[in-house]
Amino acid sequence: MEPATFPIVAGRDDEEGLSKFPQTLQNSAEDASSERPRAARAERSRWVADAPRPPGAWSEVAGFLEVIAGSGGANHCVTCQRPGTRLSTGESVADAIKGMFPALEWCKRYNFHSFKNDLMAGLTLASLCIPQSIGYATLARLQPEYGLYTSVVPPLIYAMMGTSKELAIGPVAVVSMLISSMVPKLVDPTSDPVTYRNLTLTVTFFTGMFQAALGFLRFGFLVDLMSHAAVVGFTAGAAVVIGLQQLKGLLGIAHFTNKTDVVSVVASLWSSLHHNSWNLYSFIIGTSFLIFILIARFLGTRSKRLYWLPAIAPLISVIAATLIVFLTRADEHGVKIIKHVNSGLNPISVRQLRFGGPFLGDLAKIGLVVAVIALTEATAVGRSFASIKGYRLDGNKEMVAMGVMNVLGSFTSCYTATGSFSRTAVNFSAGCETPVSNIVMAVTVLLMLKFFTRLLYYTPTSILASIILAALPGLIDVREALNIWKVDKLDFLTCFGAFLGVLFVSVEVGLLIAVLVSFVNILLVAIQPGIEILGLLPGTELFRSVDQYPVAMTISGVAIVRLKSSLLCFANANFIKERILQHVTVREDEGEVANDVKPTQLVILDMSNLMSIDTSGIAALSELHQNLQDLGVEMAMTNPKWQVAHKMKVGDDNMRRSGRREIVGGTLFFISIKDAIDATLKHHQLHQPC
Repeated sequence: MEPATFPIVAGRDDEEGLSKFPQTLQNSAEDASSERPRAARAERSRWVADAPRPPGAWSEVAGFLEVIAGSGGANHCVTCQRPGTRLSTGESVADAIKGMFPALEWCKRYNFHSFKNDLMAGLTLASLCIPQSIGYATLARLQPEYGLYTSVVPPLIYAMMGTSKELAIGPVAVVSMLISSMVPKLVDPTSDPVTYRNLTLTVTFFTGMFQAALGFLRFGFLVDLMSHAAVVGFTAGAAVVIGLQQLKGLLGIAHFTNKTDVVSVVASLWSSLHHNSWNLYSFIIGTSFLIFILIARFLGTRSKRLYWLPAIAPLISVIAATLIVFLTRADEHGVKIIKHVNSGLNPISVRQLRFGGPFLGDLAKIGLVVAVIALTEATAVGRSFASIKGYRLDGNKEMVAMGVMNVLGSFTSCYTATGSFSRTAVNFSAGCETPVSNIVMAVTVLLMLKFFTRLLYYTPTSILASIILAALPGLIDVREALNIWKVDKLDFLTCFGAFLGVLFVSVEVGLLIAVLVSFVNILLVAIQPGIEILGLLPGTELFRSVDQYPVAMTISGVAIVRLKSSLLCFANANFIKERILQHVTVREDEGEVANDVKPTQLVILDMSNLMSIDTSGIAALSELHQNLQDLGVEMAMTNPKWQVAHKMKVGDDNMRRSGRREIVGGTLFFISIKDAIDATLKHHQLHQPC
């Protein structure tokens, strides 16, 4: 491609940069017009101005619904068979079953070697899952057995329906904290534990229904409303609140606040310490085993061969602490213990769900919040480990699997389950190859429920607090927060806002702040009222920002302006118009002072960034066109998007009928900036170089 032939002026560089520019750029505009005939340029301009009518809003909605339904017409194929072929009813049903249960595919390739690895991974996973599940159940203010129930049914269902090979399913800290902070606003778990349990199971049902609906309708993008920065901030804030709340169990405090904000928790903690209402023996037991678990984790991170040590350390701690309390009768000296834990298989809980009464709407709202948070955590964990293994998760199938396992879990005395980062990391390090490790873990927990729950009678609650506290550092990612600060300050504002909202107000406020700040960030990026001046890169026909590329040469008599916004609307249209007029006026003043600067005679608007325009934007462009003509300056527009060009044409028709000056009728549309310059240079006799 031959270099462009434009008269230029070194707007950002010195004379040396200009001397390096190809000599052909000093040719006249008449030579350029001979290379690119006026008729061809006019034809290309008509391509833009006379484009067919774009799809309407209803057509866009219909196309979106068609994608959601997964129907591509009569010849749509749901498998990878030859395009255009039809599937029989039996083949369609079989294909749907395979899509619903990915285990039917990978089980064909399953062998004894894979089972051996999954068996070891599952047993290692169970050693961590059992104490954590009991601890998270107490965090959710439920009986300990409900944490174990949640580690049985949901992992079995996910193993059949999930697409992640490493994701470990069960109760997690953040979801448990969400439940314990939101459901108690409806009923007090201390005075009415049965109703509290029933409402928690109902929340789990709604959580599963929302998750499954998002998956079936392919609305997985809604989960991304919680940006990465918001998740980092929210999780860190939740971890701090959880940690402060667990000081109750670690210190053996009898009376503690039910609020989750840091001010109330610290005030309650200070009051308990001030009145000496804590137990020294609970503190010694909890702190000792917390140190042991942290040391085991440190050793495990230092040596890959010791990956099993941090996984088994919580179980060793539970066994050792239980033996210490039993042998020393520490419970008689104020050390709180778990006492009775129900044994046996998961009881059916369908009749315990509450779909009537005054709390139904509130339960559905809580279910929606928990569904989004649980999906966000599970999706982030699953994708991170899938990328390491080199395969891709099916997001919609993951949502359906999560939804089905929580719905069925609510029928079998389980509260909300999702993917756990700490247990998934253990599962990955233990060498799991398929979701069979979840099955092994569930069977192990089931055996625990059936035969060994009586051994938990003397387990101190302080050891459960230690296990939860030991898991919290992984939820506070300071390094990632610093990286967000360095990369994007507005993104960090989202992160910090979510953190402060959870920490000082409540979980709901933290979530609301995170979502609102994320939307404000998107809005600011979409409508940022800025422009950038473009220049020609030496030796090319590329026009780029003169601020980003100082070597770019501005063209004499021509101001090439690119709109930085993707939306020209009521919020930014007038500001952008004034910025353009200000730039032209400044160049006019410079032209009067400096003889080597030609006054602006042409303004080219590069609209390639502009995705949409409203009536205020069209009116602003019309006023800009009129103002420029009053100054003796013409205006051209290049590369408008389909919808933008159509709206401007419709606006022109309306203006023409009302007797006002139209935009497109008095302005040329062009495919490229070069076409706009070639077509107008001869008209304005701008071929003389400055």
